Amino acid sequence: MNDMSRTIIPKSDQLNADDLLTGPITIKVTDVTIRGGQEQPVSIHYEGDNGKPYKACKSMCRVMVAAWGADASKYVGRSMTLYCDPKVKWAGMEVGGIRISHMSDIDSTMTMALTVTRANKKPFTVKPLKITNSPPAQPAPSASPSPPQPDGAQVGEPSTAAPDATIPLDSGLQSTDAQESATQRDYRAEIKEALGFASKSLTARFEMRLKGRKVDDLSDSAAKTALDFLTAEMDKETT
Repeated sequence: MNDMSRTIIPKSDQLNADDLLTGPITIKVTDVTIRGGQEQPVSIHYEGDNGKPYKACKSMCRVMVAAWGADASKYVGRSMTLYCDPKVKWAGMEVGGIRISHMSDIDSTMTMALTVTRANKKPFTVKPLKITNSPPAQPAPSASPSPPQPDGAQVGEPSTAAPDATIPLDSGLQSTDAQESATQRDYRAEIKEALGFASKSLTARFEMRLKGRKVDDLSDSAAKTALDFLTAEMDKETT
């Protein structure tokens, strides 16, 4: 058989966003190199990287410093989960980029304000990562390389699509018997964090959609719908 799959593997010296189109990967850091004077000075080497380190953009470097501190030598042995965010922009176009969703060695969810444009910032959330014994990460081959992760890459959220207008925001209340797992997204907490960065007009519109309900009273599905609405509206305000 003449196998074409080998011909479409991107010729790259780094992990690309396209490598994560099939799903996120969790990596364990083996080394961090910093070379000044380059567009992407930070290279995160990890188990099974096959010579293709994760070259973090400036925004994700800020996340790592906030979570793990400025001493990169202490990152070795720690782990984080990377995913492809298709909403990341470069030169005004949505090209996709690599983002961090979970990190080991943090005690609780962290939310920080990262620059979207010169005049706007947007909340970015990272959750604690529970480490389990698993083989080294092996990203799948992708069809095309991603452009370099620029220092000014805009920050995207895992889900920014506008919610389905046919789904009522107050479609359910939180079950008192339901026990959220440690790895499940806490949509209600993310809503509260996002509201801290929302404009007054957006906050007022959001409260109108709640129809008197409190965020803590929303079911998981209703909270996700509410969060999708909130992040989509915040994206509109910053574009």
